[in-house]
Amino acid sequence: MKFTTTKTDLQTSLQKLSKIIPGRSTIPILGNALITTDKGTIIMRATDLEQTMILTIPASIEKEGSSVVPIDTLLNISNELPDGRITLSVDAKLNVSIKSEKGDYDLKGMVPEEFPALPELEEHNAVTVPSELLKTIIKTTSFAISGDDLKPALTGVLFQFKDGGFTTVATDGHRLARYHIKEFDSGGFSGDIIIPKKFLSLSQNLLGKKETVEIQIGKNHITATFENDTVHSRIIDERYPDYESVIPTNNDKTFIIDTQDIISAVRRVSIFSNRTTQQIAIKMEKEAQEITTEDPEKATRAKERLKGEYSGDPITIGYNALYLKELLSYIPNKNVVLKLNTPISATVFYPEEKEEGRETTMLLMPIRLND
Repeated sequence: MKFTTTKTDLQTSLQKLSKIIPGRSTIPILGNALITTDKGTIIMRATDLEQTMILTIPASIEKEGSSVVPIDTLLNISNELPDGRITLSVDAKLNVSIKSEKGDYDLKGMVPEEFPALPELEEHNAVTVPSELLKTIIKTTSFAISGDDLKPALTGVLFQFKDGGFTTVATDGHRLARYHIKEFDSGGFSGDIIIPKKFLSLSQNLLGKKETVEIQIGKNHITATFENDTVHSRIIDERYPDYESVIPTNNDKTFIIDTQDIISAVRRVSIFSNRTTQQIAIKMEKEAQEITTEDPEKATRAKERLKGEYSGDPITIGYNALYLKELLSYIPNKNVVLKLNTPISATVFYPEEKEEGRETTMLLMPIRLND
């Protein structure tokens, strides 16, 4: 195999492929990319056995063939080379040669036949999603995905196609994010699937200028196509918890405040909180509201006044400052609305001005305050 391409095309593709490489693996070949020539283009494929990414780049092909090449080494040298043309060739003994205007570099490849095969894609349902919508979904929900492998259903985002609408949900048990589109054409598909976080992260890196993304939903796999690039992923085969039952509907206390104002206040006050608990308290009553924290171990404390609108009986509620800051940063509006009930029940957050046909709902569990 021998081909020539630009440093930029090679570097960009390798940067994308590097995102899929598992951090730790007992299978060395997973740190490599399968490179194959195909009618004037180069097809590059990487996998962690759960997700597979396939990229296509233009090239001048002198000799057809395929090889397995270490991604990190190839990416590192392409990062250091100046802009220009790069020629990559592989001989019968799997010796890989990289030539540029600056010099020649050699490394060892692996046998293409040993690279994991593509997943077998069963019958699927095709759903077209606007790129802008997919970006919003990933941004709005990913922060709430659980990292606990003992709860596999929570390590992904629920995609729910139901009653002509489209709902996405993520939760880790402490916080929840839901994004709902009231009217959505799913091409006739109806059902629930749980999509792994890594698939969404990889997809985010591939979203380009194309207005739509085609998603193919099978029984065990999901595939997304971005112009000339493709990502396959195994679907999380678990039952998602009944998230609707945990979203309170009887919260009778309302607090409205400028989103950036409360984020800034939480950032400042939390500097003086306990590093382990990150505990802060928000006291709300009609005449005044304040945010406080105290850490007896370090003899630190802080208090700030908040300027919001509160209606309801007085309440003091505690939160993990890190969770609260992160959740508030994904509220897509100038003002945020908090709906509360008791100091130990979930608080609902949503933007004051709602998007037409779309709903953003966040949920955060409080923490018990120290006496």
